Amino acid sequence: MRFVDAFIDKAGRYSLGVEEESATAYLSIPVGSNLADYEEYYSLSDEEYSGLLADSDAARLFAEQCRHREHDDRLILKPGWNRGEPW
Repeated sequence: MRFVDAFIDKAGRYSLGVEEESATAYLSIPVGSNLADYEEYYSLSDEEYSGLLADSDAARLFAEQCRHREHDDRLILKPGWNRGEPW
């Protein structure tokens, strides 16, 4: 898998992009565990992706919902036993 960010919001701590092999749009957030810091990637429809690129308030809200694990059903890579905590 190759995740390519198209937009990064450092203040909002999220990024938007497309995973190249599957052409799946995503929003990612940084997380960290006692073993490593990494990103969690949440799949988006093409319409959601376009909408979040155009509306940073909506994108920040979606990222916050991901931090509260409200969209775990959209995780592209399922977390392991030692899932990190959002920053």
